[in-house]
This record gives sequence, structure tokens and C-alpha cells, in this order.
Amino acid sequence: MQSENEEQSKKDYNNILIESFDDLNLKDKLLRGIYATGFESPSKIQQKAILPVIEQNDIIAQAQSGTGKTATFSIGMLECIDENIQETQGLILAHTRELALQISSVVKSLSQYMNISINLSVGGVSVRNNIDELVKNPQIVIGTPGRVLDMINKKALDTKNLKLLVIDEADEMLSKIFSNQIYDIFRFLPNNIHVGLFSATMTQEFFKLSNCFMRDPVKILVK
Repeated sequence: MQSENEEQSKKDYNNILIESFDDLNLKDKLLRGIYATGFESPSKIQQKAILPVIEQNDIIAQAQSGTGKTATFSIGMLECIDENIQETQGLILAHTRELALQISSVVKSLSQYMNISINLSVGGVSVRNNIDELVKNPQIVIGTPGRVLDMINKKALDTKNLKLLVIDEADEMLSKIFSNQIYDIFRFLPNNIHVGLFSATMTQEFFKLSNCFMRDPVKILVK
């Protein structure tokens, strides 16, 4: 019976319409950051996909570039992070250094009134500096798969307290180029971690792969 109810509630996310960021009952400082960044009202993907992230569901969300996907998962993650605990709680993976930098800038802007530490783990950052930052357990780590895996293997990135993993441009990340690194990273993640896959395009192969590491994900598709 319970699984039917769960299934029902998962279907409902596509029908819940969040018309204002105020409707999400976010932390005050996060809400201030959203408005200070220049967001006025949620885009289509934000109306449907922020809530399932906050409520800690696995989620697959598809929407075209430029529709506000980055802010969707950034707001969801920032709401879930406990500012009072200095542990790495959120990990965001991007397929290029440039995209990781872009995401980092959005997260920093949205969290400008919050007390959140953010680390960027990408090529081009010295390995020594990267390790020095990670041993302080920044609450959010944003990086590329190769560098993140290297930091895990070097025991600099502590994954045991991670609550949420977001994979951006997930179609690229689950392609042959990156899929082995992604699987290797998953070997170090807690079993109860929640996973968000965000992408503009998704193939059948993509959905097959996502079944390997997601539990009954909410699927949000914005045309």
C-alpha cells in the first residue's frame, strides 16, 4: 500500500505549481540570495523540480539550456545543507571546467547571505591547494569527474557525510567518456545518498544507466 502512495506522491510533483519562491518555505537567507541574484519568479523547471530536490527524492530533470536548471539544483542543495555542520554534504559534478566554474558562481551568488563553504575541484587548480581546501571539509564541492575521483583516491575529499549528488549535463556524463569515472565515484558514496540528474537531452541508454544507481526517481520533463 505504501508504495502506491509513494508512487502517487511522485507523480504529483509534475502537477504541483510553485508560482513564487516564497511558496517553497526556504531558509530566509537563501530566499534573500535568490532575490539578490536577480530571480523574480521561478522558471518552468524551477516550478517543478526544486521541491523534489528539497524533499530528498532521487530526480531526473530534463529541460533545455538557459531555462534555469543550474539554479534549480543549487537552490535545492542549499536548502538541504546544514550550515552548522562543517562536513561535505553536497557534490555537484560537471563535464567541463568551464561549466563547473559557472555552477560555482551561481551557488556562491545564491548563498551570499548564508554561511556556506564551497570548493572547486577542477583541472587548473593546483592539486596541493585543492587538497588543503578539501581537508577543511567544505560543505559543497563542485568539480569535474577526473579531479574529484583523484581527490577521493588521495583521501582529501571525505564522502561519508554526503547527502546529495547532482550530475549536470548528465547525458554527457553518462556517455562512454565519463561513465567509468562516474561509476568509480559512486563506489565511494554513502548508500543513502540522493541523486539528481539534470540534462537537456536523454537517451534510452541514459535511462538504462540511471537505473543502476537511482531509487525510483521523480521524472520531470519540461518541454
